[in-house]
Amino acid sequence: MLFSDRDDAGRQLARRLLELSLHDPVVLGLPRGGVADGFQTARKLSAPLDVVLVRKIGAPFHEELAIGAIADSGDEDIITDAGLVADMSISADYIAQARSTALREIERRRHAYLGDRQPVDVAGRTAILVDDGVATGATMLAAVRAVRRRNPRRIMLAVPVAARPALSQLRREVDETVCLCAPANFMAVGQFYVRFPQLQDEEVVSLLDQARGHASSEEPG
Repeated sequence: MLFSDRDDAGRQLARRLLELSLHDPVVLGLPRGGVADGFQTARKLSAPLDVVLVRKIGAPFHEELAIGAIADSGDEDIITDAGLVADMSISADYIAQARSTALREIERRRHAYLGDRQPVDVAGRTAILVDDGVATGATMLAAVRAVRRRNPRRIMLAVPVAARPALSQLRREVDETVCLCAPANFMAVGQFYVRFPQLQDEEVVSLLDQARGHASSEEPG
């Protein structure tokens, strides 16, 4: 399966989600790419869009390979892939330094994306976590556990494509999963998109502003 871009993937996710019974949904995109997918999903569902502030921990000299992740959840616990950490002989000092670096980036993104605005309240609602794809699953796992602490009624995972091992693990952490494609031959998320550019902070902010403006225009009065 190929998606032409993140807009296309988000619309396809929305079509699948519209077939389900969703109680007071809120879409939570994982920056940066998940916000683009989530924008179209939220628009089709007439649901608010927000972000989950989470940051991948990359391997030494191979930052795209996630050995773990950390989310802005209050206790700031880091999730690591114990197998990868052992196989690559990654030291505790490296992980501690990477954790500090990730938390600084999360704080920077909080100011960039949210400013003085408070996150959308998910308590008692259906929280739909969206990303443009799942490879190792570490970042999404950190996001799911952080959102769980905010007391949603249900947590749904919604992704266009995912690696099967990661998807299997994540299914045990959420209440429901929507995944459009889980191929046996998975190398990278980008291989399933025709256009897969890196999003910039300005684009994320623009999408969040557009989503808030769209939601305001639909409010009574």
